[in-house]
Amino acid sequence: MSDRDTRAAVVLFTRDLRVHDHPALAAACEHADRVVPLFVLDDAILAGPFAAPNRAAFLAGALAELREALRECGGDLVLRRGDVVEETLAVVRETAATAVVCSADVGYARRRERALAAACAAERVRFRAYPGVTVVPPGELVPAGGGHYRVFTPYWRAWDAARWRDQLSAPGAISTGALDQVGRLPSPSELVDGDASPELPAGGETAGRRLLDAAVRRAGDGEPDLDDLAGDRTSRLSPYLHFGCVSPLEVANRLAQCSPGQVRQLAWRDFHHQVTADFPAIARRDYRDRDIAWRDDAGALEAWRRGQTGVPIVDAGMRQLLREGWMHNRARLVTASFLTKNLRIDWRSGAAHFFHWLVDGDIANNAGNWQWVAGTGNDTRPNRVLNPLRQAKRFDPDGGYVRRYVPELAGVEGAAVHTPWTLPAARREALDYPDPLIDI
Repeated sequence: MSDRDTRAAVVLFTRDLRVHDHPALAAACEHADRVVPLFVLDDAILAGPFAAPNRAAFLAGALAELREALRECGGDLVLRRGDVVEETLAVVRETAATAVVCSADVGYARRRERALAAACAAERVRFRAYPGVTVVPPGELVPAGGGHYRVFTPYWRAWDAARWRDQLSAPGAISTGALDQVGRLPSPSELVDGDASPELPAGGETAGRRLLDAAVRRAGDGEPDLDDLAGDRTSRLSPYLHFGCVSPLEVANRLAQCSPGQVRQLAWRDFHHQVTADFPAIARRDYRDRDIAWRDDAGALEAWRRGQTGVPIVDAGMRQLLREGWMHNRARLVTASFLTKNLRIDWRSGAAHFFHWLVDGDIANNAGNWQWVAGTGNDTRPNRVLNPLRQAKRFDPDGGYVRRYVPELAGVEGAAVHTPWTLPAARREALDYPDPLIDI
């Protein structure tokens, strides 16, 4: 979109549920007489293997906030359900739109984007995908030999030296025009079956921007220890980044001077997206074939899922996931390493469990990180093992994290909270906590 001859433009929202720093929305507001914001509840996701109650609950809240924000600007949010391409083209015809814009993404979203571009071309409707899901778009940074960066460190150097796009303000006014039917906001139970975690974060841009403000304030007092499990000093912005309730560029800009560690995490996020753009099978196939002989142990896998492995630091992480739909990043590494390196169970089984429960679960980051831990991905040290006891001693030295999520061990004092099997037999039996699945 580069001129003002567009009568109406449909802005297809996907993983970009915000009004601040939204390039596709800003372009539509600049070049179109009328702007029609649209979100399609995609049955390919909601009725398929990607359905997840936690993300459905978060999505419902984020959509409600997005509609309110758009109405405050004079617009509205049109809601449809079904096939994204078909529903988008239906709204194009209803509104006599001559352009469709969206935010570019990777994986399944990219296939959907290509199908939408082809459908728009057949209808003589202009289509364009804008950046906004990552800080630096996948494909913008290319190594000398072409393709994509396979190792993080050289990618980080290129990412850190790159010139980022300009950050955009929220639109002051949106002219949507008369709409016959905008559609009703869904409840989570209408989207997917199943119960959500009891302590989910609230979805939406307001909560996301509040967390960003808090992260900036904390960083102003000094770089937070992001690996301190009990201290929980991470921003907890990952669900809001996944759904685009906050702009990753704005997060990077605001944290660049005060918290380089958190900015580096955003670079990791971009790294996995550029890998996935070139290797879309990342959730199904080993990125690097290591010919690992995985064990088939349904009992051990289920114990790991429920947080009943008998290794407190692992069980605390797994129970945090079930309770909150989120897990501390250090705990993600420890629990994934335990499953793949200690139990020798296929990373795909762990990734599927995480993907079901994580509010921030997306293909690029979830599968990319699991493969990194398992040794099949982008780690230059594929045999790396994160010993759970050493990790506990280093990152939860007082046992506060374990006691918070494993109540059976709340009364265990000192370092024994991480090694309850060393307690006297009578005390161990009174705890009602299992012995470790394996010797560690």
